[in-house]
Amino acid sequence: MNFFARFITPTGKAADTAAFPPHSAALPFSADLATTSSSPPARPVWLWSLVVSLWLASVGNLALWKALSQADGLSSAQQWVLGLSLGLAIACACWALLNLLSWGRAAKPVMIALCWIAAFAACFMLNYGIAIDASMLVNVLQTDVKEAADLLHWSLVVTVGAIAIPPTWWIWRQTLPHRKGWRPVLQQLGMVLLAVLAMAVVVVAGFRPISSAMRNHTNLRYMMNPLSTVYAAGNLVAQQIHHRDTTLYPIGEDAKLGASYAGQTSFPIYALVVGETGRAGNFATNGYERPTTPLLSARQDLAIATNAWSCGTSTAVSVPCMFSHLGRSSQDSNKSYENLLDVLQRAGLAVLWVENQSGCKGVCARVHNANTETDLPAAARKALCQDGECVDMALLEGLDERINALPAEQRAKGVVVVLHQMGSHGPAYFKRSLGQDKRFSPECNNVNLQSCDRASLINAYDNSVVATDRMLGSLIDWLASKGQRQPTAMMYVADHGESLGENNIYLHGLPYSVAPDVQKHVPWITWLSPAMQQRMGISTSCLQQAVGTARISHDNLFHSMLGLTDVQTALHQPDLDIFASCKGRSAPPATLAHLASASAPATVAALPPTTVAAARKRG
Repeated sequence: MNFFARFITPTGKAADTAAFPPHSAALPFSADLATTSSSPPARPVWLWSLVVSLWLASVGNLALWKALSQADGLSSAQQWVLGLSLGLAIACACWALLNLLSWGRAAKPVMIALCWIAAFAACFMLNYGIAIDASMLVNVLQTDVKEAADLLHWSLVVTVGAIAIPPTWWIWRQTLPHRKGWRPVLQQLGMVLLAVLAMAVVVVAGFRPISSAMRNHTNLRYMMNPLSTVYAAGNLVAQQIHHRDTTLYPIGEDAKLGASYAGQTSFPIYALVVGETGRAGNFATNGYERPTTPLLSARQDLAIATNAWSCGTSTAVSVPCMFSHLGRSSQDSNKSYENLLDVLQRAGLAVLWVENQSGCKGVCARVHNANTETDLPAAARKALCQDGECVDMALLEGLDERINALPAEQRAKGVVVVLHQMGSHGPAYFKRSLGQDKRFSPECNNVNLQSCDRASLINAYDNSVVATDRMLGSLIDWLASKGQRQPTAMMYVADHGESLGENNIYLHGLPYSVAPDVQKHVPWITWLSPAMQQRMGISTSCLQQAVGTARISHDNLFHSMLGLTDVQTALHQPDLDIFASCKGRSAPPATLAHLASASAPATVAALPPTTVAAARKRG
């Protein structure tokens, strides 16, 4: 009989469906079909979070386990004990955190988001040896599209996918329980308490190896993933709340121009170059054996500070600090103050900031601005820029025209030009130099720095220093071309240094307390024209002796610029002014203790310049 005849009555009408048994009875195989096609049975959220925590503590912390295996002073047995203790402690902490954050429909998004955060953090820690703290998150938030593009490569996609996709797929397949009432809430809170107690037991049981490792290998505490990222995010939010006073407090309201401006016939030009990612040990002017600074090294009229130190290890920290009257202590202030440029402008000088980086971090907000990316003539942009990035020679294009466009009244008194370099910004070091500056080859042309041998990586970085040398040499030539009567000066200071694979660490941005010296030891070069020396009563020979090996830091920049520009204000501290000891002298005083700064390690202060450079080179 035809199958459909079962649904038709003898009268030809459709049968009443109520007369038929339920679907499951008519089709006994349907129950099996439903079972095979449905999601996994609902499991409590605390069980999900436990599985995810174990994954994060193991696979998500590959960078930590790698660093632990390479830690000095630990035997194989000690590494295993410490690894087991840290792994269990991290798993318990993640379990507690996930149970606290994963409620209801938010459970899946929270867990998945944490897996991807951990994957990205693990990838960058593995590839570049970085650590995660609040300042590193600020760097991430302030990274522009060009910088982000330089960091993208196929190994990042593979690594992130391998760490994040398996737990994401597993979490997505889980069935969310629909239990209501207080019982599941209390059960999940109980698991938070259990996780905390378990973590306490693990930490107490492994206190000796854990405390010893955290004390002797402080970088490990910033590599516990994703706990370090979560803690850094919380710390950053706390800092924002602590600094919620949005008032901008004026400084130097008493600023005025000094006696050197009386009766001047030509206005002075002060050029301040904010270098980017400059390693003091890779500048030939500092004793490096490779000819990375042929133009500057050929000059005899430069004052080279071989023992200069940054106040931060990233642009976001160092640049505001460099221009602050508080120096490095500004990082602990809960108030926002004006900076050096505001004081110079208030005194009556014309101030211009020319940008070739990702921004001035708020320092140039109230002075005249120009940008190489948008303000260059078409011909210069074609020759000096590619894919939206310009080499630093672009900073000098049209500089006369930019100065002539400044307010005439201020310009007639004096001009301060701040040039913010792209410098040696990584990881795409090969993009920072043009063909004529590529003196060293073969050159690493891959942003995945670990895929390059060390020699080619150093070549790429050193070529970027050659490009900086060309830019600074050209700037000095331009300033010197102003003639014998117009006083001009140039000061170059890098914002921070860079790691090039020493101890498997790359780039910069490590917390200052654990960052290697190569991320903090920076080049500092000063040039004064004969007219400027006469105007200020400062001889280059005296300055060379004064700053040659004296320990200075970014804390000195604010006060030294006030001294150089002869801006009178109560803010000026002569003890931090590198020019103060040479004014009216042919040689500095016997002691230069006034230049000492807490930003520089005392162990390096007494080294001669060639030894300092060699020490940085060995890394």
